[in-house]
Amino acid sequence: MSINIQQSVKCPSCEQMSDVTVWSSITVKDSPDLKKDLLAGKINMFKCPSCSAAGLMPHPMLYNDEEKRLLISFSPTNDEVLKEQLYEKVRDSSRESGELEKFEGWNLRFVTDYNELLEKILIFDSGFDDKTIEVIKLMVLSQDVDKSEQRKCLFGKAEGDNIEFMIHDFIENQLFTSVVPKETYNTIYKSLIESGMKPYSFDWERVDGIYATRLLNGFNNNF
Repeated sequence: MSINIQQSVKCPSCEQMSDVTVWSSITVKDSPDLKKDLLAGKINMFKCPSCSAAGLMPHPMLYNDEEKRLLISFSPTNDEVLKEQLYEKVRDSSRESGELEKFEGWNLRFVTDYNELLEKILIFDSGFDDKTIEVIKLMVLSQDVDKSEQRKCLFGKAEGDNIEFMIHDFIENQLFTSVVPKETYNTIYKSLIESGMKPYSFDWERVDGIYATRLLNGFNNNF
């Protein structure tokens, strides 16, 4: 079930008070239009009716897509220590409540960045495995090793026989694309599966660049 609450918010710019609908849970089967709004960047976004100042509401949200067998826990924060604390809280809560048993064979993801939330949804909607996609993102960034630390790579879209990735260079303030053949994805996915990677979760997981590095170093998702 999709759940929302009403909050009165003071604009950080002009201090005008306004009411905002904040979603704490989106269940795709019950609310397909909410998914469209989420992917369009309209969910949990504040826009002041007085001065038009806008921003993301710092409110956690659970995204449930039964068809894709995908559950995403989104807790917005940039603090690295808080990220780990929130992640452990989600894992501990799921274990203590016994809800993990209900999601056997699902992919459970924990994310803290809004763009990463949207990216995960798009990856699974396109029929891809996000662990494999994260490995390919590392490969894309490694094409220019000297600048890899100043760049962020995100899944863009699948079109024809190719997968398009968006690359943002924060230092040079540039945005460009990189195209990878789907056949490359298929080859890497097969190799990762043969090495022990499971295409589903045993627990909540943070599947990102660090996770992909672990996969390349021989770890699978059973740790």
